[in-house]
Amino acid sequence: MPPVHSLTLVSRCTVFPHQKSTMGDLKLSVSDLPMLSCHYIQKGALFSRPPISIESFISLLKHSLSQTLTHFPPLAGRLTTDSDGYVYINCNDKGVDFIHASATHLHVYDILSPTHVPACVKSFFALDRTVSYSGHYTPVMAVQVTEIADGLFIGCAVNHAVIDGTSFWNFFNTFAEFSRGINKISRQPSFSRHSVLISQAVLKVPMGGPKLTFNENEPLSERIFSFSRESILKLKSRVNSRKVTDNTISDAVELLGKQSNDTDYFTNGKAATILEKLYKTAVSKPQESETVPEISSFQSLCALLWQAVTRARKLNPSTTTTFRMAVNCRNRLNPKLDPLYFGNAIQSISTYASVSDVLCRDLKWCAEQLNKNVVAHDDAAVRRVVEDWEESPRCFPLGNYDGASITMGSSPRFPMYDTDFGWGRPLAVRSGAANKFDGKISAFPGQEGGGSVDLEVVLSPETMVMIECDYEFMQYVST
Repeated sequence: MPPVHSLTLVSRCTVFPHQKSTMGDLKLSVSDLPMLSCHYIQKGALFSRPPISIESFISLLKHSLSQTLTHFPPLAGRLTTDSDGYVYINCNDKGVDFIHASATHLHVYDILSPTHVPACVKSFFALDRTVSYSGHYTPVMAVQVTEIADGLFIGCAVNHAVIDGTSFWNFFNTFAEFSRGINKISRQPSFSRHSVLISQAVLKVPMGGPKLTFNENEPLSERIFSFSRESILKLKSRVNSRKVTDNTISDAVELLGKQSNDTDYFTNGKAATILEKLYKTAVSKPQESETVPEISSFQSLCALLWQAVTRARKLNPSTTTTFRMAVNCRNRLNPKLDPLYFGNAIQSISTYASVSDVLCRDLKWCAEQLNKNVVAHDDAAVRRVVEDWEESPRCFPLGNYDGASITMGSSPRFPMYDTDFGWGRPLAVRSGAANKFDGKISAFPGQEGGGSVDLEVVLSPETMVMIECDYEFMQYVST
């Protein structure tokens, strides 16, 4: 069998929008600019073989991509910086790269069956390790179609200063719709630049452009951990369960005291029944005077991962560990941004805790810390982040510089498995080597749907070995 990296280039061309763009330059926002030091986003999907010849399918994809680009002009443009230092997307119709590659020595089995994500997946994406600032002279997007023996992979690499996950999946699904013969866009993106995210602050870029803030050559281990709907509901129930309190016991004693003259309560089991009912009430229903926010399934899952990775790293108990979550700001701002706002509209929420707290307190406590910060990130918080950035414009510091951080990206809410190019849903969703470092986690919806979740976990090899032996974590993982 040829090496997993062996891949034959069949053809390469530039695809242009079907119609010329009338859109002017789009200014990068305070959420876009920090991404100039990040790699291009690399996401794609694995499919079974299409029911038509590969040549006909490639021709169809090029045509569909051209039609789609008409509705997404920034993706066919280039970055430009004006004399004042402001960075824009010049919607100049310069087109995107389209690559047809072949790796017919590979099968679907070779991609999905290994415990860890195989190295061959990285070869399914173009513009590997390209930094987003390069969009000044490199295409904003490249599409690569790789045919394998019994399937194909459609991968997109897109400039991260131009697009976030929400915008990416809107584009990818629109691309699929046009390929299915739907010639009318169903989810028109909004290119408005009228919000607090558009700033007069200038990001000063060093000569040659910003650099990555992490070591892209460090040895890493990558695995997809799948969590079924049932497993996640079990985890969520555990996190949201309530403990029996002193008040509950007092209530039971008081009630039993009132019935102390009725010997039947102790001879026929009525006392036990009362205690059982009080206990069930305590663990399922808060008192009317209490406000107990429900912790989401995803926050419960994040807490489980936070504890497991922290355990596996064997850090000093006094070390501060950080859990960073990327959140969508479109619905947090007031007034809200359009749900299909095109660009980056994300901010990072950091939750800090000592290693001893993460490991010695229960899972509920960890989940509560995450929940508290997510709930608090409202319009005012988003605006504070913007103001902070304006005072000191800078690129986003991706990485794990202290060895005690976790960064959660992507979202199980993204419609990844809605992508249908004409013959069915993807067999799997995968990402390339972009923006990966020890502690980088990406959340995907599970292929089975119904609330299942896949976590793409990237860790140092020694940490990965430890987490795979951690029963507290692995008991929730689907086999």
